[in-house]
Parts: sequence; C-alpha cells; structure tokens
Amino acid sequence: MTYEYITTEVLERVRYITLNRPEKKNAFNFNLVTELKHAFHVAEEDEQTKIIILNSSGDVFSAGADLQYLQSLQNNSYEENLADSSHLKELYASMYYHKKIIIAQVEGHAIAGGCGLATVADFTFAIPEANFGYTEVKIGFVPAIVMVFLLRKIGETKAKELLLTGKLITALEAKNYQIIHDVFNKENIKEEVFSFAQKLCYETSGESLRLTKSMISGVQNLRDFEALDYAAEMNAEARMTVDCKKGIATFLAKEKIRW
Repeated sequence: MTYEYITTEVLERVRYITLNRPEKKNAFNFNLVTELKHAFHVAEEDEQTKIIILNSSGDVFSAGADLQYLQSLQNNSYEENLADSSHLKELYASMYYHKKIIIAQVEGHAIAGGCGLATVADFTFAIPEANFGYTEVKIGFVPAIVMVFLLRKIGETKAKELLLTGKLITALEAKNYQIIHDVFNKENIKEEVFSFAQKLCYETSGESLRLTKSMISGVQNLRDFEALDYAAEMNAEARMTVDCKKGIATFLAKEKIRW
C-alpha cells in the first residue's frame, strides 16, 4: 500500500509510524485512518519489528477528526455514518489489542481523536508544551470511542471531569491524571523514547510482552474466579513457549539474556 498521510521506518527493531499531514494538523480523514490501520497490521506481521513508536510531523501531534471531513458526512445516512465511525473504532481496537507494544511520542497538542491515539497507546511520552483534551462536547460532538479506553485507564471520576468539560490540560497534568507516562524536553524526547524502546527490545521477551499485554486487556472483562482460571491457563501456556524455556535455561546458566 502506498501511503499519502503517514510514513514508516524501521530502525533497530523499532518501527516508526509517523502522522504526516502537518498542513491539516495531522487531522483524521477516512484515508489517514485506513493507512494507520494498514501500517499497524504490517508491523504486527513483521518479524523485524518488536516495538512501535507512533509520532508525528509538524507542530501538532493530531487535532483529531478533520472537521471539514466530518461536515461532509452530515448528510449521510445513519448506516453510512456508522460505517465511518466503525472504521475509527477498528483503528483504536487494533492498537489496544495489538500483539506488539505501541509507544506514542507526542511532540505537540493531542486533541480529541488525537488524544485518543495517545490514550490507547501502551506507553505515552510527551513534551511539556503539549496539551491534551477530549474537546468533542465543545463542538456538539461526543468522545464516544475513546471513552471506552479512557475509563479503563483512569477511572470514572477523572474521566468524567475531562470528557464532560472538554478542558485542555498540560502534559504534566496528563501525567498526573495517568493518561501519559512521562514528560521529556523537546531536545531529548526522541532519544529518551528510542532508549526506552531499545530496553524493551533487548531486556524483555517478545512472546512475554505479547501474552502479558493480551492478559491486561482480557482479564478486565472477567469475573474474579473466571479471571483466575484465565490467569492459570495463560501461566501454563507461557511455560511452554520457546522464550520461557530459553530465558530459564539462560538464567540458570548465569548468562546474560539478550532478547
């Protein structure tokens, strides 16, 4: 697939997926969402990719939905709007349930759907100048899809404050809300995020990352004893993986494990 709105690059087992529509503040339209879905699928199947970094070109990480695009949909039928909405839902779900770790590197404002990308990523790092906000209610819209993931991430009380006011918060405030993980200066963020990704690459098992991420999402849907049964099953499955056998053998041999 030829990309118009994003770029991709692999560097030492880290795949960069870069939003590249700066003239529109990296706003979503149907084709940009399509390209992101395709890029994440390619990364999932690529054996040379262990960690994914989602970043952006320009001064804004993403302003969310392209409002001119949304306006063009207003005369569509409910079924047509549902299909378009489901397209975005599938993007967020593909990230949340992705087999590999996704890091958002936010070097500019992340607003509405753009804040959704930062919310759904497994790890999110930002510069101090970046603002975050779920601003849909201010334009008569609804932060519908991202709400599902935000409630899981920070709980109902904090989510209500952000979703119902639509207020903007700074990167440091987003860290305090536990939406993002850390804040780095603009001069250092690329190096810091890449270093973090490299630690995951070489200090952790890819199979263990996949199983653990899958469990984090799956266990929340189960009742206590169902969750414990599921955990026992995953524990048994993990023992049989090549990575587990290699890791234990290497540790017992008192050798350094480099994944």
